[in-house]
Amino acid sequence: MQIRKHMIFSGEVQGVGFRYRAFVYAQELGLTGWVINLDDGRVEMEVQGERKQLSRLTDRLRESRWIRILDIEEQSIPVIKERGFQIRN
Repeated sequence: MQIRKHMIFSGEVQGVGFRYRAFVYAQELGLTGWVINLDDGRVEMEVQGERKQLSRLTDRLRESRWIRILDIEEQSIPVIKERGFQIRN
């Protein structure tokens, strides 16, 4: 079953390849959505797919070199029809 999450990541998440890694991992896991840097140093992401795959995405991000996630604000939001995952500026 498809789910969609809105997530805000805090910690050392900018200037460390977070968005690029999220993009690559999301594509590998078959997820859709987007990721963007926020002005306050956090990263915002909406991601959609199977619950297990979303969990694998966050696990892989946590395990990535240089990225240090201290907190994830997360909420479930309605699934939408979309294709692919993109990095927003």
